Amino acid sequence: MVGSAKAAAVEVEVAGHQVRLSSPDRVIFPGRGFTKKDVFEYYVAVGDGIMRALRSRPTTLQRFPDGIEGEMFFQKRVPARGVPPWVETARIKFPSGRTADELCPADLAHVAWAAQMGTVVFHPWPVRGADVDRPDEMRIDLDPQPGTDFGDAVTVAGEVRALLDELGATGLPKTSGGRGVHVYLRIEPRWTFTEVRRAVIAFAREVERRRPDLATTAWWKEQRGEKVFLDYNQMARDRTIACAYSLRANARATVSTPVTWDELADVEPDDFDLRTVPPRLAKIGDPYAVLDETPWDITPLLEWAERDDRGGSGDLPYPPDHPKMPGEPKRVQPSRARQTDGKSE
Repeated sequence: MVGSAKAAAVEVEVAGHQVRLSSPDRVIFPGRGFTKKDVFEYYVAVGDGIMRALRSRPTTLQRFPDGIEGEMFFQKRVPARGVPPWVETARIKFPSGRTADELCPADLAHVAWAAQMGTVVFHPWPVRGADVDRPDEMRIDLDPQPGTDFGDAVTVAGEVRALLDELGATGLPKTSGGRGVHVYLRIEPRWTFTEVRRAVIAFAREVERRRPDLATTAWWKEQRGEKVFLDYNQMARDRTIACAYSLRANARATVSTPVTWDELADVEPDDFDLRTVPPRLAKIGDPYAVLDETPWDITPLLEWAERDDRGGSGDLPYPPDHPKMPGEPKRVQPSRARQTDGKSE
């Protein structure tokens, strides 16, 4: 019995560099039959959009060398060997104090090279390589909890938009590629991660006050109920979100896709996938193209944070792998805290 011949590696010119594509016929999305070549060609096709999201940003790679049903790992350090000489990196510091030299795309060849390495999802930091400690991007993550759906996230996004309009800030939505909605703002790179996270908490609390029936900032899942969680910890150091035009590792090969505010109420996450997004981008352009035009001063949100502190609403818990932060409440879920209190009486 003669087995099928394995497709030969090819050299593809991308952004003036030769990028080797090996095993182009390897299936990455079994449910759709999409191959490594399809993924590679997708990222080249959405070059303008993906580079707007990734350019000069330290980026964690979510890799699936054998397809999305195989082994997955997050690569935060560019390998020491086998890397083209033109690949650029940026050194970032984790909350632990350790550092890593992450991929920092300077052009589309960096994205193509990562796709060749089996990268499906790109997770950029909200900073630029020139200043990795001061975010220039504020990210509002609307995460539907059990009992809620994409439509509920869209409703909360409407409240986000109204509040941003009141503040004179420009925020633009995108689908998460799943059930959620992300809203991004370009901000002035003047503040630390801690300060920008405080600003997001203050903003999220105001949304929660306006829609307590549907929006929550509760960190503990047992307290969220059937609401949309505004995940403020996505602005903590070393927390990243799949970027605009990144594929997602699901059976449909969906894409986290920028949309206009007018479109948001009428779209479905499954509308946007590996096949549909490139022609959409070519036809209408990138809704995020205007994002860089209006960097915003977050001072009003920091003033809200100070107001909340005075009113007794201070910091909220950090993710469990972060060091304990000044002013942070206990990282113990309320039900466990009650049990502990009961035993001590």
